[in-house]
Amino acid sequence: MKSQLLLSFLAFCSICTAQTLNSVEAVEYDAANNRFLASNGPSVIVVDGNGDEVSFFGSDPESDYGMEVMNGKLFTIVGSHVKAYELSDGTEVMDYTITGAQFLNGMASDGTSRIWVTDFGAKKIHELDVTDIENPSSTIIVNNTVNTPNGITYDGANNRLVFVGWGSSAQIKAIDLSDYAVSLLVPTTLSNIDGIDHDGEGNFYVSSWTPTRITKFSSEFSIDEIITAPGLSSPADICYALEIDTLAIPNSGNNTITFVGFGNTSVFDAKDDLFSVEVFPNPVTDSSMIRFSLLKSENVLIRITNMQGQEVKVWINEKLSSGNHTVLLKELNLASGQYLLECTTESFKNVQPISVR
Repeated sequence: MKSQLLLSFLAFCSICTAQTLNSVEAVEYDAANNRFLASNGPSVIVVDGNGDEVSFFGSDPESDYGMEVMNGKLFTIVGSHVKAYELSDGTEVMDYTITGAQFLNGMASDGTSRIWVTDFGAKKIHELDVTDIENPSSTIIVNNTVNTPNGITYDGANNRLVFVGWGSSAQIKAIDLSDYAVSLLVPTTLSNIDGIDHDGEGNFYVSSWTPTRITKFSSEFSIDEIITAPGLSSPADICYALEIDTLAIPNSGNNTITFVGFGNTSVFDAKDDLFSVEVFPNPVTDSSMIRFSLLKSENVLIRITNMQGQEVKVWINEKLSSGNHTVLLKELNLASGQYLLECTTESFKNVQPISVR
């Protein structure tokens, strides 16, 4: 059997670290100013479009968990409150209390007037109408999600919300906005799914704590790609910045932010009789990745040796699921020169030269 799978090249991946990042839970993109805003418990940090930390956002803005940029404002979650701040200067323009809230966590918006917030503790979904920012109102649209809700995203093309669940064998569910009916989209083998967002082509990305990774789902919610990277640690409320095709991943486990850029597309051809491995770009930089496809779940060993075959570094050695995989080669920290990259499974072995500048 032969299948063609359309995958996106990863243009860059960088990790933002700084002394002021101390409780990172969510990231949101401010397209008008080409910058990311990160919740930093309770402050808000500004990170520019290249992934470099810049400054605090204003002097008073707070954000504990999910955030949304809409109508020139940043909406944030602070305890049982949903607040709004002007993007221009950080001035607070709304402070709305959701009565009875236990643990507000994920946030989504329709880009015009509605905001949705998950209540992790009460297993509810709240809808806020912020048409009049001075007189917002809210209602509970789902009184019992059954499974604990976490991240949520607005899928306008299908007039629905899509939210992810916490716990083992976490589920991904949809809310039909015409009648607020909840339906199961897909059960997963993931545990503790934290965040979800989607790109401009209808693909969805979710962050999970076990295994620690980003899983890309097609619009039909079949797994299309698995993305792993060094430094991922309890990845939380992710953001896909449509305007610059970049996925921002806040790592609540080590208080860093990983940025994955998606550039040109390429067709990856997986064959039954060939274990194909691609390294791009080569010469290897922090932007490089390894791509391969597994026909079955099996252990994968990726290691780098010098030209004499002596082991220099083991990059990954674990059992991976079947399907398409992208492994980022961020922070290899190798001296300039020629090396061999070995990718070995229980069934195949692939060796190819790489160079580091």
